[in-house]
Amino acid sequence: MSRRLAPARERLLDAAARLFYADGMMATGIDAITAEAGAAKMSLYNNFSSKEELMMAYIEARHEEWLQLYRARAEHVHSAVDGVLAVFDAYIDHASAAYPHGFRGCGLLNAAAELPAGAPGRDAVRRHKEEVEAILAGHLLGVTADAGAAKDAAEHLTFVLEGAMSRAGLEGRPERLRHARNIARAVVEAL
Repeated sequence: MSRRLAPARERLLDAAARLFYADGMMATGIDAITAEAGAAKMSLYNNFSSKEELMMAYIEARHEEWLQLYRARAEHVHSAVDGVLAVFDAYIDHASAAYPHGFRGCGLLNAAAELPAGAPGRDAVRRHKEEVEAILAGHLLGVTADAGAAKDAAEHLTFVLEGAMSRAGLEGRPERLRHARNIARAVVEAL
């Protein structure tokens, strides 16, 4: 379906996602979003009560996008180690996607960095990161029966993952994430 034929809400959210990721949420105005979407400003306000609601929809969409990448990888998991690596592979897939203005790192962390402490969007990003850590911990329970060790290793791996994602974003390419994946494998094999 062409962008022009897609429902206005979808076109607006897609346009906002492209612009928010490329330029930042605060730097992107409503006029730029409606122009990119080929929609009237009134159409935006018929679908989103405010720019804040649009930003929250963007954050929720980014979360779902990552979950889809992870689920696609998880379909091919045959072991706990594969499950852990699937999380890293989903981040590599994210970093390897074609972005019109280049890869800028985790869109969720970029969004959270623009929001004040206590903002609902920051809470949504925190919940996403906690979910990723919980997914890792779940896979790690297949490696060790020690729940504490699995939890500690999951936390360690999320630090490795987030650091690699930050560096990959700064460098504009996924090599740091591939290296982090190798670190993850070594950590899991050492449990």
